[in-house]
Amino acid sequence: MESLSPREPPGHPHQGEASACCRLTVRVLEARNLPWADLLSKADPYVVIELPTAPGAKFRTKTVTNSSRPVWNESFSFRIQPQVKNVLELSVYDEDSVTADDACFRVLYDLSEVLPDELLRKTFPLSPQGQEELDVEFLVEKTSDHPENLITNQVLVARELSCLEVHLDSPGSTAVDPAETCAELCLEPVDQDKLELKLVVKGSYEDTQTSALGPASALRFHYLAAQETVLSGCLRSATGNGWNVDSSEEHLTVSLESLATGKEATFDIPAPSAPGVRLQLKAEACPEELAVRLGFDLCAEEKAFLKRRKQVVAQALKQALQLEEDLQEAEVPVVGIMATGGGARAMTSLYGHLSGLQKLGLLDCVTYFSGISGSTWTMAHLYGDPEWSQRDLEGPIRHARERLTKSKLDAFSPERLESYRRELELRAEQGHPPTFVDLWALVLESMLHGQVMDQKLSGQRAALEQGQNPLPLYLSLNVRENNLETLDFKEWVEFSPYEVGFPKYGAYVPSELFGSEFFMGRLMRRLPESRICFLEGIWSNIFSLNLLDAWYDLTSSGETWKEHIQDKIRSTDKQPPASSGTSPGLGAVWGPLRGFLTGRPLHQHSPNFLHGLQLHKDYRGQKDFSTWADSQLDASPGQLTPQERQLCLVDTGYFINTSFPAMFRPGRRLDLVLSFDYSLSSPFEVLQQTELYCRARGLPFPRVELSPQDLRQPKECYLFSDPACPEAPVLLHFPLVNASFQDHSAPGVRRSPAELQAGQVDLSAATSPYSLFATTYKEDDFDRLLSLSEYNVRSSQAAVLQALRGSLRRQAPPAKLQGAQT
Repeated sequence: MESLSPREPPGHPHQGEASACCRLTVRVLEARNLPWADLLSKADPYVVIELPTAPGAKFRTKTVTNSSRPVWNESFSFRIQPQVKNVLELSVYDEDSVTADDACFRVLYDLSEVLPDELLRKTFPLSPQGQEELDVEFLVEKTSDHPENLITNQVLVARELSCLEVHLDSPGSTAVDPAETCAELCLEPVDQDKLELKLVVKGSYEDTQTSALGPASALRFHYLAAQETVLSGCLRSATGNGWNVDSSEEHLTVSLESLATGKEATFDIPAPSAPGVRLQLKAEACPEELAVRLGFDLCAEEKAFLKRRKQVVAQALKQALQLEEDLQEAEVPVVGIMATGGGARAMTSLYGHLSGLQKLGLLDCVTYFSGISGSTWTMAHLYGDPEWSQRDLEGPIRHARERLTKSKLDAFSPERLESYRRELELRAEQGHPPTFVDLWALVLESMLHGQVMDQKLSGQRAALEQGQNPLPLYLSLNVRENNLETLDFKEWVEFSPYEVGFPKYGAYVPSELFGSEFFMGRLMRRLPESRICFLEGIWSNIFSLNLLDAWYDLTSSGETWKEHIQDKIRSTDKQPPASSGTSPGLGAVWGPLRGFLTGRPLHQHSPNFLHGLQLHKDYRGQKDFSTWADSQLDASPGQLTPQERQLCLVDTGYFINTSFPAMFRPGRRLDLVLSFDYSLSSPFEVLQQTELYCRARGLPFPRVELSPQDLRQPKECYLFSDPACPEAPVLLHFPLVNASFQDHSAPGVRRSPAELQAGQVDLSAATSPYSLFATTYKEDDFDRLLSLSEYNVRSSQAAVLQALRGSLRRQAPPAKLQGAQT
């Protein structure tokens, strides 16, 4: 396990609990009315018993043949922690000697119903309509075990971990003579150098490890200290298929509870055809300090940033509103920008909106800046410059114009494809298995920048050191790989320069550790932080569609395009030549490159930093969790994210095109939100969906009330509020519309006849050049969209100032506002 150098003084806002484990005894009695298995015989049932909170402990009853009323009467024992949510899983199988056994019935039982020292007998119905039943007895008994030290935020629980160190010595003196053993078994002697050691610790982070024999061989296992854990091991041939004996036979079994902490113990593993191996085992306690921050409050770095940023905002508000007195820290309102997605359309329009705010002198009034999908392309580029909001935005805008108006064919040139391959191969060597989204990220970087951008999310902290810029917040969704219907299961994941985490679970890791491997809140393996382009690939992977479908829109038309596509397909069907200096493992990386042209990459795998953490027994009653719990799986702790080894992250556009959830973290309580919406066809649809979603979650959100006239002819800006809910922020909504811009080149300046053409911005969903998957614009189209967005903000100056004054009234006394210009 690696140690983490904390970014703040040790000690997180965790709550500690000391709780002794209990002994759970499960007695499987009998079942009744089990269905016939086939036409010739009855079922051959057995029961499998699992408890996810006791990892590695899995039991099975005997099989009762040809019976619809099997009687087992078998007992099994678990050690359980009463402070976590223990849900037992009972599965009834029908044994089949020909095909895989089928699970006929499954029961989930919450053990909190079982009172200590009271025998409880339960009859479980196995199907809603049938008569099938299963009888089970439960007994929970207190033990005299030493209390386990738990760390919890009342939703997640981190339990004590132990670390087993395994060192290999030379063959033990007690090992059998290899020649005699081989003679008895009629085997050829096996060279010691051709053997490998296989060790298994069920329920540990590592589970199974193998090692070639050698004097320097050493292995580690991390496992629950309070769990009844067993080490099993055997020697086997590293070159053949075993020794013509059962290679799965366990030649060593050690109860890790029998090891005294900090003291070495020696064990020998014999081998049937070679000298045995002596193991030196030593169990140590893992550090209690976590690398995962468990807490629903803001991290210390963000709190410190808020103090710095409020000084900047206070000065900007004083100037913008012409206040006579300085604002105190508690009087400064919190203003946030919320940008939706929309590909290059969102990227271009966001530059225009920010430019408009900057020219009005209002950009320094903003504290938070959230975005998703295409908006993150603008954000990630801007925050590469620590002083971006203090400089003229002409440079970043010129860069965006140059890239968006250029052909994207160079992103698929042989040279580019080779560079993608090299970087994916390097990532694989570092421990980041390549995915389709990683490839999309490199293509996206090439399209947006034309070169490798050596930037990381943690590097954006430099843009926050003096409070000189708003705090950027990027959002993604964690979903299930085998079911990408986000209505069934979804969890918000927030990325900031300080940390990455789940608002639902109150669990966060430093941004530089996202992608590293964790277990029970501890850092197991630190991997190099990914460049920010790979995060952009996650945040906008809704665009990583089949390139054969979208390539035409990305490049050009005609027969030349078709020939180019055919050439690319033929070239990617071939392995790179050996002379290109590629490594033998290139095939594993080149495969995804070929698949990217024909597959549909929808998700990205990242190591799950919640892995191993358990749910608190009262997790569902915690307000912070229930706010974001919106699926049936939230009632089943064994199916929630801490049980998964990998996160499956997708663009939030798969569910709702909004970044509003970032504004509702405890401690952020915004007073005013500037909502920039980049939808083409329905300028209020996302806002209305967000209102419904927030109200269903109990989150304070202003009422979105629109007239029929608003829906027919939307204006540049709308103000929404809810006087009956003072916790709800005031909302200024900027839909992407071309209203007065058609006739005005600047606020209050009508266009001359020669300028009218510049005001014609096609935002029709059917004919617009700004369609979702368009990544190449004509220069005039880019300029018009940029100018339109900037104009819509500048023409709404009065509404923005009114909203700022309103948000100031929430915080400052009326006397402070007497000098404010109206």
